Amino acid sequence: MSNRSLGRSGRLTDSPNQLLGTVFGVVYLLIGLLGFAYTGFSNFAGTNTDDKILGIFEVNPLHNIAHLLIGAFLLFAARQSVAAAKGANTIVGAVYLLLGIVGLFILDSDANILSLNSADNVLHLASAVLLLGVGLSQDKNVRADAPVVPGV
Repeated sequence: MSNRSLGRSGRLTDSPNQLLGTVFGVVYLLIGLLGFAYTGFSNFAGTNTDDKILGIFEVNPLHNIAHLLIGAFLLFAARQSVAAAKGANTIVGAVYLLLGIVGLFILDSDANILSLNSADNVLHLASAVLLLGVGLSQDKNVRADAPVVPGV
């Protein structure tokens, strides 16, 4: 990996977007894996399950897969370049903002296929604020690009 892709010195700490994307990517990957310890693969898109990570965050297998995909996307982008990290942070932040808002209205409905609860909505909105805040305010000299995934 060249110094250009990781910033001037080649350290992740040179770019707030790459650092945040790496941290959030790893955390969401771990949350996705941990979720399967609670849910297994049963009740795949079940609404309002009793499976809760740490007794707080409601999950189902579909929700776990979403965490794994988001974590992988953030981590992959953070390792590609500052521009890719900035783009991914902004995209995921916008999606989490939308999910946090929509989640408020679907909690007790059949549309709640991710088995969201109030704690999930708070976490998604907090993630949105951090990801959008860093994605839109940091690394201003870099144009945000979505990461290029080989073969897609």
